[in-house]
Amino acid sequence: MNICETKEGVIIDVRAAPRSSKSGVEGEIAGALKVKIRSAPVDGKANKELIEVVASCLEIPKSRVSFKSGETSKTKRLLLSGLTKDDVFSRLASLV
Repeated sequence: MNICETKEGVIIDVRAAPRSSKSGVEGEIAGALKVKIRSAPVDGKANKELIEVVASCLEIPKSRVSFKSGETSKTKRLLLSGLTKDDVFSRLASLV
């Protein structure tokens, strides 16, 4: 999985799967974390839900998850503030 640690936090590639039957982390696809979301990609609803799902799965506040790039594409780069690479790997290991 493509995870990069910076002085701001950890940057992770995420592949969004909108209009899914349920929300949650699905696993890894092409080096990115696959996240299913129920919302359609209309008016930023899917992006808002994506942040909520990622924050919930990693057990961090939504305010510590932000977009680095890709807000309008299926593959996005998220900045996770206040986490290390090891934190992310250990929290994701318990999910997938």
